[in-house]
Amino acid sequence: MPLVFIGIDPNTGDKQSPTVWVDQENRELVLQGWKPGPDLEAECAATYIAGHAKGIPDHEAVIRIPARMVHMIREACDAVERSDIR
Repeated sequence: MPLVFIGIDPNTGDKQSPTVWVDQENRELVLQGWKPGPDLEAECAATYIAGHAKGIPDHEAVIRIPARMVHMIREACDAVERSDIR
């Protein structure tokens, strides 16, 4: 799975390391973020959304990404949509 590094939290010097990559082969975003506290995870799991089962499947995770990384996520979205990502 060839990952293309997009960016890392600019506050990484503070021992923070949320990171954004693009998986070229599967054309997916790959995000590393902070684990949520139990209250946030429980709220996400309990929230009803039409067409979506409650809970968080074992193969999925809730993560937190700081707002200061939004531009990196936009860049990753653009990259994954392009047919020429390398």
